[in-house]
Amino acid sequence: MAGLLAINVAEPDVPGLAAQALRLELDLTPKPGLVDRANNGSHQDMNHALLLTSIAAITPWLTVFANIGFEYAQHPATEQLRLLRPAGIACEQAMFAATGGVNTHKGGIFSLGLLCCAAGRLQGLNRAVDATSLCRQVSEICCGLVARELLNRKSCCTAGERQFRDYGLTGARGEVESGFATVRNAVLPFWHLEQGERQLQHALLRLMASNPDSNLLSRGGRAGLRYVQRYAALLLATGWDNAALRQMDQALMARRLSPGGSADLLAVAWVLAALA
Repeated sequence: MAGLLAINVAEPDVPGLAAQALRLELDLTPKPGLVDRANNGSHQDMNHALLLTSIAAITPWLTVFANIGFEYAQHPATEQLRLLRPAGIACEQAMFAATGGVNTHKGGIFSLGLLCCAAGRLQGLNRAVDATSLCRQVSEICCGLVARELLNRKSCCTAGERQFRDYGLTGARGEVESGFATVRNAVLPFWHLEQGERQLQHALLRLMASNPDSNLLSRGGRAGLRYVQRYAALLLATGWDNAALRQMDQALMARRLSPGGSADLLAVAWVLAALA
């Protein structure tokens, strides 16, 4: 693990915010199709306690990602992914070791790890760390990622690569290369319409209505994705409460649908909103 570097403590603690976001996302209840305090959602292999264990294993690495961005700040933005990748793989290995091989937070490691790296790099360049600069920095770091890993890939090994081949969707790679455009456009402008847990539930519904979630595609194909998008859009249009969310939870569990990609982006949204 990389040693701690002299990151300016006056700047926002993005790794700390990222860890807090993971815990808030997990505890949010009810959360349709996802593990929460009430049930395991559409998952047979994980529960609330296992996800807490996963978060504990991931948390130290969030600072490592920021340290890497800080240490190599003078390197071009497009080199950051290569420099970050070994730590990202090590973080995933720590997650798998803690969970007995269950993929609990791989998407969160990718998205939040990039946010932390971007924050460290901005500090290393003596630039302000805020929601706008972070998103721009992540986009610069990931410039060309879709072309390199999806457009020019001849074989399909991962779920993301297969979904690009079959549906033309760029998934998490496209989201980070866009500087989290889905979060910026579908969530952040509406963040202050609600408060408390309703704020997070509202954000999650907006993400489920707009995000082409790769987890939903993997579990339910296009039909499953459309079902969740339309259901979330209906609740946003007609109004919702915890009872409506619990009913949606049951509907998604019956269809084994889990909007895990939107859950990852909810954590990103909370970090960015905290910095806005």
